Amino acid sequence: MTDTNQAKSPSRRRQRFPEISTRAWEHPADRSALVALRKLTGFDDVLKKLAGLVSERSIRLMFLATAVKTSERQFPELYNMVRDAAYILDLEKVPDLYVTQDPAVNAMCIGMDTPIIVLTSGLVELLDEEELRAVVGHEVGHAMSGHAVYRTMLLILTNIATRIAWIPLGNLAIMALITALKEWFRKAELSCDRAGLLAGQDLQASMRGLMKLAGGHNLGEMNVDAFLEQAEEYEKAGDLRDGVLKLLQVLPQTHPFAVVRVAQLKKWSESDEYRSVLAGAYPRRDGDANASVSDQWKAAADHYSTSVKESKDPLIGLLRDVAGGVGTVGGKLRDTFTGARSGAPAGGGEPGATADDAPRG
Repeated sequence: MTDTNQAKSPSRRRQRFPEISTRAWEHPADRSALVALRKLTGFDDVLKKLAGLVSERSIRLMFLATAVKTSERQFPELYNMVRDAAYILDLEKVPDLYVTQDPAVNAMCIGMDTPIIVLTSGLVELLDEEELRAVVGHEVGHAMSGHAVYRTMLLILTNIATRIAWIPLGNLAIMALITALKEWFRKAELSCDRAGLLAGQDLQASMRGLMKLAGGHNLGEMNVDAFLEQAEEYEKAGDLRDGVLKLLQVLPQTHPFAVVRVAQLKKWSESDEYRSVLAGAYPRRDGDANASVSDQWKAAADHYSTSVKESKDPLIGLLRDVAGGVGTVGGKLRDTFTGARSGAPAGGGEPGATADDAPRG
């Protein structure tokens, strides 16, 4: 579905969401932070001044000089896709979209006052039309949620951390903030995967695109259902040691791993929330100003609580046991990291854990 000014009609009709608020697709952890920051009067202005060292005008001129700006005459299909995504998600000002020569597979939304979308040639060559439509919708979601503004905080804090690395406690505090921001960004990516699904309205295409990010272009050798099974295998993770390794691997990342993104998007597509959006029962922008910060934080807390309860990860299982006051946690830890068998003595002849104490998963 497109507006009447477009030169080319889309390949099929898609449902449009007039006046949809970004709260409709934002992950609870992402939404709670965004609602809170939007309540801070003048926050965006202060952040933009802090980020003034990196000129948005300079970035735009650089891409104008070194990349290809899509139009009716250059990458017209991509040009139509971004206009179509903006129309479906009801974004009045359509972001400019550039294609840059880069074999790395990547897409980004940059800029604060007037965001632009950049796709690498590697991404354009890797994905088919419907997969690209989901990616373009993903980036339009970033533009609408204002993630570009808030992501600037990470750059600022990272620069500060580099400069005060010689101050142990100061650097430790900054690194804690950076770690928290990266967790937020990972949830922001899940938010925009949802925006991409709403823009493209093709779940299989959205999941295929994410699978290709992990395995490349040879789609005939891959299978979405098998990739979802792989995601479940990753979630279960073997034993406690695997759970610890997963945590250490994910903390430095700004994006969730591909199998996690596919599984999370599939789960959201089956949720009441998604069905409500398709039915037209979604939050409107005229309610954004009255959105309750406390309600959003509660929703985020509820999400994490549910995730912990439902998780099959052995490390999360241990944390559930700690929260539940289980007295055999020490035995589980000892047996896991010493390799002792359940029911066998571990170390110095102490009684070992019973079969019921074996790590789950």
